[in-house]
Amino acid sequence: MSKTYAEIAAGKQREISVSEFFTKNRHLLGFDNPRRALLTTVKEAVDNSLDACEEARILPELWIEIKEVKENRYKVLVKDNGPGIVKIQIPKIFGKLLYGSKFHKLSATRGQQGIGISAAVMYSQLTTGKSVHITSKISKGKPAHYYELHFNSKANEPEIVKESEVEFDIDHGTMIELEIEAVFQKGKRSVDEYLEQTSIANPHATIHYANPLNEKMNYLAAVNKLPVEPKEIKPHPHGIELGMLISMLKETAMSSVTSFLQKEFSRVSSQVANKICEEAKISPKSRPSRIARQEAENLYNSIQKVKIMAPPTNCLSPIGEEALLKSLKRGVTAEFYATVTRNPSVYRGNPFLVEAGIAYGGSLEAEGILQIIRFANKVPLQYQQGACAIQKAVAETAWKNYGIQQSKGSLPRGPLMIVLHFCSVWVPFTSESKEAIASYDEIVKEMKLAIQECGRKLATFVRKRNRDKLSAKKKDMFKNYSLELASSLSEITGTNEKKIYAELITIAEKMFETGALEEKNGE
Repeated sequence: MSKTYAEIAAGKQREISVSEFFTKNRHLLGFDNPRRALLTTVKEAVDNSLDACEEARILPELWIEIKEVKENRYKVLVKDNGPGIVKIQIPKIFGKLLYGSKFHKLSATRGQQGIGISAAVMYSQLTTGKSVHITSKISKGKPAHYYELHFNSKANEPEIVKESEVEFDIDHGTMIELEIEAVFQKGKRSVDEYLEQTSIANPHATIHYANPLNEKMNYLAAVNKLPVEPKEIKPHPHGIELGMLISMLKETAMSSVTSFLQKEFSRVSSQVANKICEEAKISPKSRPSRIARQEAENLYNSIQKVKIMAPPTNCLSPIGEEALLKSLKRGVTAEFYATVTRNPSVYRGNPFLVEAGIAYGGSLEAEGILQIIRFANKVPLQYQQGACAIQKAVAETAWKNYGIQQSKGSLPRGPLMIVLHFCSVWVPFTSESKEAIASYDEIVKEMKLAIQECGRKLATFVRKRNRDKLSAKKKDMFKNYSLELASSLSEITGTNEKKIYAELITIAEKMFETGALEEKNGE
């Protein structure tokens, strides 16, 4: 008896591992072309290093080196002075997708999904077939462990090619070396630009960089103080969806609904927990694992109705106004700088804050559209600017109010750079490659308010500068007329021309000081 089509199709169907999926869809992770692949590889390694250093409360020092092996083939080395990695964890961290410590952690960190660095290892093996080399040391008195790893994409497991104890030139830290198919170019969206921007968002970090052209850049720390350490928080009831609530009810070890609400969420007191149960018509003593689906939906709906205190904001780690200002002054030659850190806000139960900085004049391009530098949790966003909430906020700001040229609905023009940092436990990226922030109204509003605060400071500077220019122009004009006037008066009175001119200039200086020769009321 011949098989039906459904039976034949069923025989071909099999489970797809996450690593197999991303091997075939590496563009989703930022490895869609050789140029971007180089940037993504460096970015993932640097993000890991900075996070590790900050979590261990170590001022970061990083060494990045890119060498050309042959045409379109590069060796990438990233080393840090972080806490190092214990021996047993090294293969899993670098050779297993979706393995990490941050996915379930609610705090503002760079990496969260456990994909980044292992995806770079996967891409390296896919394009060159070479194993990745890792060296890590956890303290001065401990040995450094060296591994060569292959990535088994079918099993999503690391394969150890070689392991040994080696000498390491720092007391603690980690170094990764891998070879990838790539293209190196300078300019926009390059590794060079990424590291320059990373130094702006991380003024506490020292970064040493050597590119394939043998150019060496050293970004020394602008401040010697670590940013505020973000604390882990429990999810806020207003930040979860029904499906998540049902899963949490099934998995909790709590014996009653009220204890579940108080222990598994932030900002839920016993009084609030009882009120939620009362609104949902559920007994406070009910066992969470026995809550039926309809009861769970009633519980979810009552959570939305009951007033609950906003979540704590100590889970955030801003750059800081002063540190951002020092960083801008270190990296950009301008006439004017302004920075602001907004108070935290909440979206969907997730706390976030926005920081903005402006640099104006100086070496910045006088003509053309302004420069926008975007950050999410201190990480530069270099792609998809047009799809990002940050560009939307900049374009919707009325820049003419601050003395800057702008056509309706477009980006402003002039010698202007805007830096905007979005910090949150949950960054609503538009895609898996994490390059653009979704344009939710609450988020765009906060971004615009931050920009406007800097804009008002800029307007004061621009108005003063324009007044000073006009005053200087008037002084020059008065001096020119004074020469002619002195000559005429000298002929009439017989008085020395130089003496008359000096007296006229003295009178003019006094009048400029008192404002007698300045414009009044716009006239």
